[in-house]
Order: sequence, then C-alpha cells, then structure tokens
Amino acid sequence: MNYELDYKPRKWAEPFHESKKRWMIMVLHRRAGKTTAILAHLILDALTTPNSQYAYIAPTYKQAKRIAWEIAKQIARPIPGVEKNESDLIIKFPNGSRLMLMGSDNPDAIRGIGLWGGCQDEASQQPSNLFSEIITKCLADHRGYWIFAGTPKGKNEFYRVYEAAQNDKDWLSVFKTIDDSLKNEKGETIENLRQALKEDRRLVQQGLMTEDEFNQEWYCSFEAAVKGAYYAKELSLARAKNRITVVPHDKALKVHTVWDLGKGPKMCVGFYQRVGNEPRMIDALEGTGDEALPEMIEKVLKTPYIFGRHFAPHDIKATELATGKTRLATARKLGMEFEVVPMIKEIDGIDKGRLFLSRLWIDKDTCKMPLDALGQFHREWDDNKGAFLEVPAEDWSNHWADVHRYAALVEDKMENEINDYAVGWKQPKTPRMSEYQGELEQGNEDSPFAGEKIGNW
Repeated sequence: MNYELDYKPRKWAEPFHESKKRWMIMVLHRRAGKTTAILAHLILDALTTPNSQYAYIAPTYKQAKRIAWEIAKQIARPIPGVEKNESDLIIKFPNGSRLMLMGSDNPDAIRGIGLWGGCQDEASQQPSNLFSEIITKCLADHRGYWIFAGTPKGKNEFYRVYEAAQNDKDWLSVFKTIDDSLKNEKGETIENLRQALKEDRRLVQQGLMTEDEFNQEWYCSFEAAVKGAYYAKELSLARAKNRITVVPHDKALKVHTVWDLGKGPKMCVGFYQRVGNEPRMIDALEGTGDEALPEMIEKVLKTPYIFGRHFAPHDIKATELATGKTRLATARKLGMEFEVVPMIKEIDGIDKGRLFLSRLWIDKDTCKMPLDALGQFHREWDDNKGAFLEVPAEDWSNHWADVHRYAALVEDKMENEINDYAVGWKQPKTPRMSEYQGELEQGNEDSPFAGEKIGNW
C-alpha cells in the first residue's frame, strides 16, 4: 500500500534516505532535523519489510519519550490501522512490523531482541560499549543496519566511529555544519535558524555564550569541551602532554583495583599501578547483563595481574537480603579482601579527582569506557534557574566517574610492598590475627579472619 507520511526531508537527508550502506554515521549541528529524518527512515523501512523490527535509542528513556515519541507518532499518523503503545513507546504497523523507542540508560531492555535496523541518536552521550557489546548481536540474524547520529560532545566513541568511517567504503558518513545544511534551503524554519545563528554570535560577543558552546552546537566541533564537564580542562591537558596513550602493565608492580558497585554495566572496576608519584590506569572492566559481585570477582581474579589492594565504596558493608550477609563477607569467601574508600562530600571528591587526573596516565585502548565517561561527566543544568546545579547529572557516566573519584581518595594506599592483604587473607600472620580476637569472640563476620577458630592461634 502507498502512504503519504507526514514528513518532508531536508536536502542534507536525501543521500541518507537513498543509502543502502549497512553502517551510517551522521554528525549534524543542533536543530538540523536529524531525529525527524531518522524516525521517518525507520518507519518507511518498517512499512516496506513485513514483520520486521526497528529500534530508536536515545541517551535516556525519558528523552526518547519527551522528544522522539511525539515526532514518531506525527510521522505515522496517516497510516491506517497503526497502533501506538504509550506505556512501552512501541508503534505497531498493519504489516506486523514494529518501531521501538528506548533509552541507553537501560541496556538490558535492548539485549537479545532481533533487529532489522536502528539508530543511536545523540550517540556521543551513550555508553561506548553499547554498540559492540549489545547492538551488533541484535542485528546479526538479519544483518541489519545501524545509524550513529548526533552533535559532538567531546572526543569519545562517537568521534572514534566518525574517524574510522572516513576512509571505509562500507560506511556512509554525513557531516553538516549549520552553514552546510542551510545552503539551497528555503522556508520559515530555515530563516528562523539563520536568525538564531546571528543572535548566538551576538551572545558570544556579549560573553553570554562561550565560543566552545557555539562551535560545538552549530559547527560540530569535536574539540569543544562538554558544557558543564567537571574534568574537561584536566583531560585536555592529559592529551596535550600525551598521558592518554599506551600504558603497559609493569609486571614488577602490584595492580590495585577500585570498584563502583552495582549490577551489570553499573559494576565498574578500574586497575591501577603506581610508581612514586605517578599513578597509572592500565585496564578497566565493566559488568554485563545481570552480573553481580561474585561474577565480577571471578572475572577480576582471572586477569593476569599480581594484586595489591582492592578498594570499594562504603556500601560494600551493606547486608544482602538474599544471603543475610554483607558484600564484604561474600567477597572474602570468594578470595577478595576489600578496603573501604573514605566517605567525603561528593563535590570534595570531584576536586580530588581533578588533582588526580592532572597526574594520571591512562591507557587509551583498554580504558576507552572510563575515558569517555570522564569526558561526559557533567553538572546538572536547571532550566528554571538558567544555571548549573552543584550536583552531577544522572547518566551512564556516573559509575566510571565514581571509580575515578574513589581512586583519587585511596591513591596513597596503592603501595607496592608486600603486606597481609596483598598475599591474601587466607595466609595471615599470627600477630595480626590477635588484633581481631575481640571481633571473633563477638562473631563479627566482617573480620578478615572470620571462620577461624580462636583455639588454633
């Protein structure tokens, strides 16, 4: 059947709609109409391929609902028999096909579904491993296509994808600044954009908008810092001094781990070494699926490192309802002794993180996820107040930012000499055991020597 969709493409979008490439990346200025173009593209393919399934992924579920859902419904409005599920953000078409709107803040909702195609909109604000770990498997059965789209927000995975696509014949690459996309375009919206551009230039001159903000939003600058980013200056300096490079594992040094506790992708582990006053981040691990502490401990202990100390936040002492034991006790029985990171105000910890980052060396290949997160980690913006709040915005970057903050707080404990914790709690020295006699007599399972019989000392 023929349908008259409620959509008219801009000229920049015509090559995109005509492309048969499996992989596509579109770097576009703000208000270019990319979300509308992408949704129209997915809806058209859903209509022409019966019983197919497509996904539109925004940085968060709330953004998908607030921005893209209304656009998708408007485009699909002329289609007779179309069904719109408001609670799940799913459009069902008469031929059995579906379009799902989702958020990258819940990757488990994406995992395992079969897709004929889809998109990450504002991909620069999404986890760097989402495509490689989850999306490619969703596309495998049907060799589906994928679109990366967005306006730059620093040099992260979106930037790396764009760079890789430039000389690859298997990719369609679109890069349009405001000047590019307004060429040969007419209409009221186009004139409004031209006027808005002039007004923003004036705001820069008045000091009410930064040059970075202007260049990022209108001219797709990957060099501009993320607005409100906590670590922008320190990351820029680290790159300038070539401290983000290949950082090899030194087998003569102990490796210390710093954890942020969660489930699946919210479970993050950073691996650090220290030479004098020079800290190094050599590796990083992130959980998948519904992995919890036991699964991640097993992964960490299988890595080829000789460990020093393991650090975790205060909630390592929380009691799990399923077992009635603390995570600390659970970890100990699995062969890992944790030390608790000191508790200080989050903003004070971020300040410590800035100082730490000003000296830290980071491996550019094994630590892509924490690097992207540190670049994305930013303050919350309050539209009503027209100002940044003194709290971080809640998104995927928080977990790795927490790891960095914790590492800054325990850096001085990342020692290389052998100690009781380094050789393992199962091989303690007798004098140290006596320090815990009172705890053992009281049945404290958090003692490093819980389960030992006092009479065996």
